[in-house]
Amino acid sequence: MFVIFFATFGAVFLAEIVGDKLLYTTGVLASRYRTAPIMFGMAAAFMAKMGVAVLVGEAISKLPRLLVAGITAASFIGVAITLWRKDDQYRQERDKHKAHRAAMVSFAAIFFSEWGDVGQITAATLAAKYHAALLVWFGAVAAMITKGSLAAFLGAGIRRWIHDRVSPKIVRYVAVSLLLVLGVLSVIEILLTERG
Repeated sequence: MFVIFFATFGAVFLAEIVGDKLLYTTGVLASRYRTAPIMFGMAAAFMAKMGVAVLVGEAISKLPRLLVAGITAASFIGVAITLWRKDDQYRQERDKHKAHRAAMVSFAAIFFSEWGDVGQITAATLAAKYHAALLVWFGAVAAMITKGSLAAFLGAGIRRWIHDRVSPKIVRYVAVSLLLVLGVLSVIEILLTERG
């Protein structure tokens, strides 16, 4: 039982950590929002995505590329627009009341992007191999939350450093630009990657 969990955790974590754009997306979100709501939204998105991976299996890898590319592009553009419209003035009391918004933005950025990625395919393959969907789901979600936590806490540290040194307007421009670049790179990767 523990072997399946740790095998899934290790396989999904390694598959996801190398060159994953969502890692950077989480870091960008953490540079603009408080960490706790991002963690909540991220965890919910990972649970849902890995649930689909485990239940649907390898069918995810067969989704039409244009559909996946369109959903991914819309996700990155939506998050970029949300960040663009965000007020540059930092007010701690505003953050307390807008935690749900940060959680929703985090959920959307993660849930609606990169379907059929290597982490989902790995989880689907392991679920088919071990016939232990719940254990594979737990292992995959734990791996994804670990990956996202690293990025969120790194982003939160960067947010504190930036808050003291850089204009909020510049941070917003850079965050929006990075999200748009990551979105374009994701779409290009989806359209050019051969599916096995």
